[in-house]
Amino acid sequence: MTKVTRDGEGPPRIREGGAVREVLDRIGDKWSLLVIGTLRSGPLRFGELERAAGISQRMLTLTLTRLVEDGLVTRTAYAEVPPRVEYEVTELGRSLVPLVMALAEWAMANHERINAHRQRAQAGRPAPA
Repeated sequence: MTKVTRDGEGPPRIREGGAVREVLDRIGDKWSLLVIGTLRSGPLRFGELERAAGISQRMLTLTLTRLVEDGLVTRTAYAEVPPRVEYEVTELGRSLVPLVMALAEWAMANHERINAHRQRAQAGRPAPA
C-alpha cells in the first residue's frame, strides 16, 4: 500500500514504495494529461485554457491546483488591472509532453479497434485472437 505523509503545510509527499502508482494515479486522471497537452505550445490564461481544453471551470481549477502542487505547471499572477494569471508547463512537465503525445497518438490510431472489441464483448461474442 502506498504511504503518503504530510510534513507540515502543503500537499502530501509520495513515499518510494508507491511512487509509480501514486504518480500515475495523479497524472492519469481524466483531465491532467489533457491540460498538459493543451499547454505544450506555451502559456495560456485560465479562460483560454478552459476553452481550448473543453473542461469545466471547477475541474480545471482542481486540475491546475494539483499540477502546480506537483511541479508540472506554473501559475504566474501579474499585478495588472484587471489581474492576469497565466499557466505554463514547467521543465518537469515538458519532459512528460512527448509521452502524453505518444499516448494520444496511440489512442487515435487504435480507437476503432478498441471500440470493435468493446462491441463484440457487449454482444457476447469472442474477440479475434
